[in-house]
Amino acid sequence: MYCLQWLLPVFLIPKPLNPALWFSHSMFMGFYLLSFLLERKPCTICALVFLVALFLICYSCWGNCFLYHCSHSPLLESAHDPGVVGT
Repeated sequence: MYCLQWLLPVFLIPKPLNPALWFSHSMFMGFYLLSFLLERKPCTICALVFLVALFLICYSCWGNCFLYHCSHSPLLESAHDPGVVGT
């Protein structure tokens, strides 16, 4: 599970509040994962653990899924809230 330490920070990178940046954030994270998988070639168990965790987070719409944006996500509601923007 040594190779999993390079995949876990992907879950900790926050999604930007500005909806205009969601596409570039998704592209960056996708290219990061693709380059990691091609360069480091993690073991099968680490790759499966990561993909299962990513699937569960994205399926539940609870966490920080960068693949798509859930329709009832609190992030979507707070993106249009004027109280989020500081003065």
